[in-house]
Amino acid sequence: MNEQEKNADNPMQHPEEQPAGSDDGPHFGKLLIVLIFAVMLVGLITFGSEAYFS
Repeated sequence: MNEQEKNADNPMQHPEEQPAGSDDGPHFGKLLIVLIFAVMLVGLITFGSEAYFS
């Protein structure tokens, strides 16, 4: 394929599309653990501040 044919297929010079997804898959387990710890931390701060200021 020569340069003119490439330009006809891709006139705005966009990069090639990346493959969809990844081979190792999403890491929802790690995200769920971090979310649980964040909720526990917020609950602990709420409980501690309520006990301290009451």
